[in-house]
Amino acid sequence: MNTMTLWHISGWGFAALAFAALLVGFSKTAVSGANTVSLAVFAAVLPARASTGILLPVLIAGDVLAVLTYRRHAHWPTLWRLFPAVAAGVVAGTLFLVWADDGIVRTSIGAILLLMAGVTLWRRRTADAAREPEAVTTRAGRAKARSYGMLGGFTTMVANAGGPVMSLYLLSAGFRKLGFLGTSAFFFLIVNVSKVPFSAGLGLIDGRSLLLDAALAVFVVPGALFGKWAVTRINQRLFERLVIAATVVGGVQLLLR
Repeated sequence: MNTMTLWHISGWGFAALAFAALLVGFSKTAVSGANTVSLAVFAAVLPARASTGILLPVLIAGDVLAVLTYRRHAHWPTLWRLFPAVAAGVVAGTLFLVWADDGIVRTSIGAILLLMAGVTLWRRRTADAAREPEAVTTRAGRAKARSYGMLGGFTTMVANAGGPVMSLYLLSAGFRKLGFLGTSAFFFLIVNVSKVPFSAGLGLIDGRSLLLDAALAVFVVPGALFGKWAVTRINQRLFERLVIAATVVGGVQLLLR
């Protein structure tokens, strides 16, 4: 990564990154998947490939705040089902980054997100939205966990875009609002921390990028606090619609950029 470019960010560019960092905090404690907008902002201000490494520590800061907020609501059986497939997806994503250019990455992930948003909407029209998160105990549920886990690991490695994938999985599995946020908080803290060696090995994280991250992490905190305040005022149906809408917006952005 040519980190010299990090020292030539305009005032407006830094303001855009700061807003994106604030949105990361909000997405981690309120509407998961909304940080796809942050992904687009980082890629617009910074070189697209380098932006994924710079965004990662900002996401981890948001994950820590989310875990502190919702740590009592995680559903660990679901997490243990997901992690092996996610690990395979992270490895596949790392190999993909070795040869894929930015255009291929954006188009692939954007198409995946839109396809899965459509599948989730269809499933929710034909399923009981009030069911408990027990889908992982069946053969079909285990297969779904593996497929979503693989896609989640792949998309989070290549573009930090795993949030919408896992949001759609947790919605389709019947999670209510707090269980959704608690489970996704632990999931992304563990996954994002595990990605750091891979990103560093690819040259996407270094000392200078971490200095920029330190400045941006300050803006994650007010976003997370606002999200914690807002989530108690959002009913379940609106929460689900916002998550799916954020996924669609993120997918369209990736396809059009």
